[in-house]
Amino acid sequence: MSLTSQSQLLVTALQLGQLLKAARKHRKLTQAEVAVRLGLSQNRVSYLEQHPDELSFRQLLGWCMAVGLELRLGERESQEPASKTEW
Repeated sequence: MSLTSQSQLLVTALQLGQLLKAARKHRKLTQAEVAVRLGLSQNRVSYLEQHPDELSFRQLLGWCMAVGLELRLGERESQEPASKTEW
């Protein structure tokens, strides 16, 4: 998943993990540096990049701040209910 200056639509946890990792690398941050900013171990940051469904909301917001992302929520363009996803 490439990191761009445009918004990225995420529909799976795996996509979130890929985006967080790409943003970290784009900022030239190591897992250890992100870990310090989040108050976690480097091993935990590595694990969460692979298992982003286990991120707490607080951790997600902190991670976004650490790697220069912002989190936005909005209504879907389609009015159809979302299908069951891995979330």
